[in-house]
Amino acid sequence: MARQGVGAMLPTGGLGFPPQNLARVVVWEWLNEHGRWRPYSAAVCHHIENVLKEDARGSVVLGQVDVQLAPYIIDLQSMHQFRQDTGTMRPVRRNFYDPSSAPGKGIVWEWENDNSSWTPYDMDICITIQNAYEKQHPWLDLSSLGFCYLIYFSSMSQMNRQTQRKRRLRRRMDLAYPLTMGSIPKSQSWPVGTSTGTPCSCPQCLLVNSTRAASNAILASQRRKLYPGAVRQSSTFAGPALWPVGTGGAAKGEGLRVPGAGFAPSPGAPGSAPLPGLNNLNRPGTQRGAAIGARAAVPPGVPALPVKNLNSTGPIHPALAGMTGILMCAAGLPVCLTRAPKPILHPPPVSKSDIKPVPGINGICRKTKKKHLKKSKTPEDVVRRYIQKVKNPPDEDCTICMERLVTSSGYEGVLSHRGIKPELVGRLGRCGHMYHLLCLLAMYNNGNKDGSLQCPTCKAIYGEKTGTQPPGKMEFHLIPHSLPGYTDSKTIRIVYDIPTGIQGPEHPNPGKKFTARGFPRHCYLPDNEKGRKVLKLLIVAWDRRLIFTIGTSNTTGESDTVVWNEIHHKTEFGSNLTGHGYPDPNYLDNVLAELLAQGVSEATLKD
Repeated sequence: MARQGVGAMLPTGGLGFPPQNLARVVVWEWLNEHGRWRPYSAAVCHHIENVLKEDARGSVVLGQVDVQLAPYIIDLQSMHQFRQDTGTMRPVRRNFYDPSSAPGKGIVWEWENDNSSWTPYDMDICITIQNAYEKQHPWLDLSSLGFCYLIYFSSMSQMNRQTQRKRRLRRRMDLAYPLTMGSIPKSQSWPVGTSTGTPCSCPQCLLVNSTRAASNAILASQRRKLYPGAVRQSSTFAGPALWPVGTGGAAKGEGLRVPGAGFAPSPGAPGSAPLPGLNNLNRPGTQRGAAIGARAAVPPGVPALPVKNLNSTGPIHPALAGMTGILMCAAGLPVCLTRAPKPILHPPPVSKSDIKPVPGINGICRKTKKKHLKKSKTPEDVVRRYIQKVKNPPDEDCTICMERLVTSSGYEGVLSHRGIKPELVGRLGRCGHMYHLLCLLAMYNNGNKDGSLQCPTCKAIYGEKTGTQPPGKMEFHLIPHSLPGYTDSKTIRIVYDIPTGIQGPEHPNPGKKFTARGFPRHCYLPDNEKGRKVLKLLIVAWDRRLIFTIGTSNTTGESDTVVWNEIHHKTEFGSNLTGHGYPDPNYLDNVLAELLAQGVSEATLKD
């Protein structure tokens, strides 16, 4: 079995641009509500690239190449997709892959949805499936990419490892994605901040960016109707970048007020001067800063729209607020978009003398080192330890290789071990599920090889399951502050710290450097009986290297980085705006269930 996720995403230079003098396949992708980047079709990507060559600051009408995408426009300057009928805005990105990968060959992998239509996989998954297909592997486990699915090439099916539900999948040939060479001029990048060179990601700036994209798209459409042929379709911006270098961007401490003016084109030649209809955000930075500074307070009667955060909390959706602002500006009315409350991530400052050990917990710190393999147990020994041989197996499928149990394993000829014949079948001791012994051996060799075995059907764990968490440190102590919903209790603070390092043999890309973003990470539990029990089990999970793993971040899309490993933590101290805070009355029970799924239970504490 090939390592999943290896080499799927190639390194890029700068703001997502390929290194110079290297050919790369370009795939445009949009961010859905689940935080996953979904690829546009090859035909749409070719259309976007053609518009990009003509005007890197313009807009792309997707309906010109795909009638199903008629409501959508991409603003290349703000890198957002705008839906004209609903006002919904989503980020887009320009990603690069190896020309020899699936998108470079025009290969698309799709799964059949509930409507009996076909849905393409995310591009990194598509590439991983194609790599395994080319290497003639009988099956593929997608768990390393964050999905609990098994792909079986013999039956061309996808199976959910938790529910056992199967869906059909297919491989089809399509148009190859466009190729590009070298780096792209900086003028074609999206707006950048003043110091870091990367787009500002605060909710206020993202809202400004999205609102501006929608406003300019609508205003450009109006200008085309009034002056047909005078303005090219892709030329929708008359002003400079949203945040020119040195201007400092929008004022983050205040709400954004968009003073409106009716759409009144200059009586002279169209395009000879900036139109009044282009709002305050199109002005140079000095003028825009003066306009913001000129109003210390919102005048009476100007409506204030508190815009909800990107994580779906707050009173008004950004798209609704943005569309409201656009319509009011078009009518010549002022509007103020105020910033939504910020999450309270950390408690008030705590002196060292106020930090106390957690009652009933020994110590205040745990460290993990590199994995030490137990050489005394061979894979054959592990498999034989937990199974009982079945002389007369039933005529049913082995859910690992999808061959019948009464026939030889699908790994016959692919994997051979002395003493294990391909037709041998075994039953797991506690759960009773049956598999080919050779299939169990292949599954074990493809995993962490820690001496434990997990039933692929019911997830029962045999032995002590360990993970692939990199070396690091876990600290825990008591602070004299209360969490929302636990006003009568103090708070347990957990601090995880993992440095960057080199991946080991158990990781996706052995020998390659991995990153560790956002460390140290602070997490919080209430100091009550159940909270202390959760802490004890988290310490066990940390010692077994189950809290983190190395993979692809669902938040940033970065690969080869430290990510959470299916045990949720609360990282927001005084609010719950991100969904990772308090109050959450079900959290402690939920995390206990997640720990149990990893083989960490109360019985562990008694051992």
